[in-house]
Amino acid sequence: MRLISITAALVAIIGLGAHGVNAAEIKVLSGNGGRVAVAELSERFEKETGHKVVIDFAVNPQVRKRVLDGEAFDVAVLNPPVLDELIKAGKVKAETRTVIGRIGLGVGIKQGAPRPDLSTAEGFKKALLSANKVAYPEEGASGIYFASLVKRLGIEEEMKSRLMPMPGEYNVEVVAEGKADMVVVVASRIYGVKGVDMVGLLPNELQTWIAFAAGVSSSAKDTDLAGKLANAMAAPSAEPFLRQIGLQPFVE
Repeated sequence: MRLISITAALVAIIGLGAHGVNAAEIKVLSGNGGRVAVAELSERFEKETGHKVVIDFAVNPQVRKRVLDGEAFDVAVLNPPVLDELIKAGKVKAETRTVIGRIGLGVGIKQGAPRPDLSTAEGFKKALLSANKVAYPEEGASGIYFASLVKRLGIEEEMKSRLMPMPGEYNVEVVAEGKADMVVVVASRIYGVKGVDMVGLLPNELQTWIAFAAGVSSSAKDTDLAGKLANAMAAPSAEPFLRQIGLQPFVE
C-alpha cells in the first residue's frame, strides 16, 4: 500500500510538472472582431496543453499602436492588412502569418425584439430608419465600412441623431442594456453576448468581408509555443466551431 501511495504521489507530481511548474503564459493581443473565436480557441488550447493564454482585446488601430509603441506580446490576431504592417515593421515574424478566416457584417437586436428583414438592401435601410439608436464600433474596419454604407444608402442626414459610435469592446452590450435598438458590427462579435439576438448578415449587395489572421511576435518568449497557438486557431479541427459563429475559411 505504501508503494502504491508513493507511486500515486509521483504521478501527481509529474502531472503537476506538465501542467503547473512547466506551464507557460502566452500573451495574445487581438482585435475585437475575432473576440469569440480567439477566446474559445485559446481556452481549448489551454485545456489541451496546460499552458495559460492571456488575451487583451482592443480595436485593430489600438492594437497596432500598442505593438508599434513596443508593448510585449506573443501572438497577435488582427485584420491581415494591419498584421502585414506589423510584419513590415519587424514586430511580427512573416513566416508565422496564419489566416484564420473571414466574416461579414451582421445585425444584432435585443433578445425577443421583432426581427427586421435583412434579405434586401431596401429592407436593411428600412430597419435602420425604424431604429431609434443604432450602435456600431467607432474605430476599426467594420465601423468605418458601416459609416460609409450609411452615406451610400443616402440616409446620412436621417441617421445622424440615431447613430451611436461606441468603443469596440462595448458596442454589442449596449443593445442588451436597452441603450440601442440595433448594432451593426462584424458578425462574430455578436455571437454569445447575453441578451442579444443575431438577426443575420447584411444583404449580399451591401456586404463586406473582414478577415482575421494570427502572427507570432518577433520577440515572443517562446516562438514555437506561440506558433502552436496561432496554428491551432486555423487548424481543421477549429473549422466546425468557426463556421458555427459565422467565420468561414478562404484563400487570399
